[in-house]
Amino acid sequence: MARFKKKKAGGPQSINTASLPDIVFMLLFFFMVSTTMKEVDLKVIVRPAQATELSKLEHKELVTFIYVGVPSRAFQSLYGNEPRVQLNDQFATVDDIQSYIAQARDNMRESDQSKMIVSIKADKECPMGIITDIKQALRKAAALKINYSASQKTTK
Repeated sequence: MARFKKKKAGGPQSINTASLPDIVFMLLFFFMVSTTMKEVDLKVIVRPAQATELSKLEHKELVTFIYVGVPSRAFQSLYGNEPRVQLNDQFATVDDIQSYIAQARDNMRESDQSKMIVSIKADKECPMGIITDIKQALRKAAALKINYSASQKTTK
């Protein structure tokens, strides 16, 4: 004779996971759209100087960066240990700054071109002669709004 098994009463109900892939793909799509990629890979070592009176830049889309520092270890065999100028992802000379500024201005909207700010991110051990040469090149390129990047000085 066959026996019938009784169903066990109680126990937690299973959760319906049919919509789980839809939720995962929505989250994935959201993060892909909203994430910004790193714009520049630094090839120079920049340890910013410290300052007490700092102000934060409001419109980052108006800022063009110039990096100055000693090449990182991977590039020291090619470029040596002297401070170098980096524009975007490439090493450059001071003579290249005018064309770099002109190109950055062309990529901006016409109404924002007069508001362009050039931010110099220089190593604190960088000689002032290079900074002066950069400032002279920026003057020739008619980029007169200059910002020096620094980190907040901690008070003790």
